[in-house]
Amino acid sequence: MSEYAFGANIIENLTTGMYQDSKVIYREYIQNACDQIDKAEKLGILKSRNTNNKYPDLGQGVIDIWLKPEERYIVIEDNATGIKAEEFQRTLGNIADSDKIMGQDKGFRGIGRLCGLAYCKRLVFTSRWAGEDIVSIMSCDALKMRKMINEANTKIQRHSANDVLNAMIEFSTRPANKKDADHFFRVELIDINDENEELFGGKDEDNLEQLIDYLSFVAPVPYQANFVYRSELYAHAKELNTRIDEYDIRINGEQIFKKYKTHLKTGNGIDDVFGIEFHDFYADDNSLIGWMWFGKTSFKAAIKEEEISRGLRLRKENIQIGEDDTLRDMFTRETSKRGNNYFIGEIFAISRELIPNSQRAYFNENPTRIEFEHKLKDYFNNTLYYIYYEGSDINSSIKKINSYHDKFVEFAKKKAQGSFLTVEEQEREEHGLKIKEQEAEKAINNLEKKRGGGRSILTSQIIERRIEEISAIDTGNTLEKKSGESAQEKHKRSEDETDITTYKSKKKFLVDTMFPWASRNERKLLSETMEKIFAIIQKSTDNKTSENIINRIKDELR
Repeated sequence: MSEYAFGANIIENLTTGMYQDSKVIYREYIQNACDQIDKAEKLGILKSRNTNNKYPDLGQGVIDIWLKPEERYIVIEDNATGIKAEEFQRTLGNIADSDKIMGQDKGFRGIGRLCGLAYCKRLVFTSRWAGEDIVSIMSCDALKMRKMINEANTKIQRHSANDVLNAMIEFSTRPANKKDADHFFRVELIDINDENEELFGGKDEDNLEQLIDYLSFVAPVPYQANFVYRSELYAHAKELNTRIDEYDIRINGEQIFKKYKTHLKTGNGIDDVFGIEFHDFYADDNSLIGWMWFGKTSFKAAIKEEEISRGLRLRKENIQIGEDDTLRDMFTRETSKRGNNYFIGEIFAISRELIPNSQRAYFNENPTRIEFEHKLKDYFNNTLYYIYYEGSDINSSIKKINSYHDKFVEFAKKKAQGSFLTVEEQEREEHGLKIKEQEAEKAINNLEKKRGGGRSILTSQIIERRIEEISAIDTGNTLEKKSGESAQEKHKRSEDETDITTYKSKKKFLVDTMFPWASRNERKLLSETMEKIFAIIQKSTDNKTSENIINRIKDELR
């Protein structure tokens, strides 16, 4: 049988064509470093991480990322095992032939190390195994690689994959010196391409924060200290006899943490996380496939895009799978397509059969993945959907209650000040107020009904929490002030707010005080004219401006 030939394009597919986002290289190199830290802990080279504490000890393993944009230079280095000198060339030179074990190690295909070739002119790997006095080096000429691939594509010269690898890669060794760590593995990206500025976080120096934000959720890092629910997360993982893999990863010496927080910007103002909810996913054979947590909020509205923690994120070995919206399509209802934007949280895939694909964009298709998806869709559409749907409905009811209260106060104030032009104007506003009152009463009945048990597991909690925000509500539909009001304040308000149904009083209307010399018919004509003027003002400007102008006119003519 003749030998099979792999053309130069196989190298391009494993480098330039493998990833659309250049920042993915950090995930790939971090993933490899994490595997080596795990190995170093098993061998006793590094102190093992302690997962029994309330806040796990990260041990001695460290992954450092050093960025030097002015030199177009990036270093990713770990203090794990390194690679033995005698195995260095075989380990790095063999492509897609890794010694790692699928389902046990985070990486296993042996192709991720090439990803940096697409974004720099030279890629260098340097390593030292613990106890050895030799430093091993592999240098890759990315420019030569691209030149040979281009020659093959344009038929200038035929090149095989082996031709390209042999021409672009050089192996060498040198004696270890005092500056070398006892054991390490280093990746150097030298002369970063001009078009890949995002590897430094962007053109502006301040944009480094964008890269930190990216790695905060992609990399397997610990939760930041001010996320008060992290101890509950560790405890739940321990109950399931699993753990959340976390590592000490730093950029320019600054440790990276998952930036979960308890105050979130939404389309309807700030919403607070007041707790977390867990759910575990079991296969039909009762084995644990995965587990999740999400933040309990009032679900006032979708979380704003600027909140980097937005969305339910999928993780394996605590490394993100796909993007922040990868799980969006687990919401299958027509009315739930934006459902993922209402939550913060994570889903940890546990089963060894859930195997990330080569780009870590999702999992390989197999029966376990299909079963996992089925469990996710069931929970998303029969539990999570009703949580945010009812949260949104509660918010709508509260808006109607508060809207009535605000309108009532405004009406009472205008009546007391004699700000209505005529009886007709006052009657129109009273009619509008009556409509709002009816809407508010329906909203209160809706909340009371849900309070006794809605379709969501969190409905009652959300209502009890949000009652404190309501301007005027009580079970008797009398629309009392919020519970924090003192008895003295309630008594004073009851005296000030007379029943709106008895609005007809001896107090003159504004048109009477403005034009006391006019006859009744003249006042009626003046009133109609002023109402037309006010209507023009309202059409010509926004609500706030028109209200200010009209009030100013009334004050001047009073």
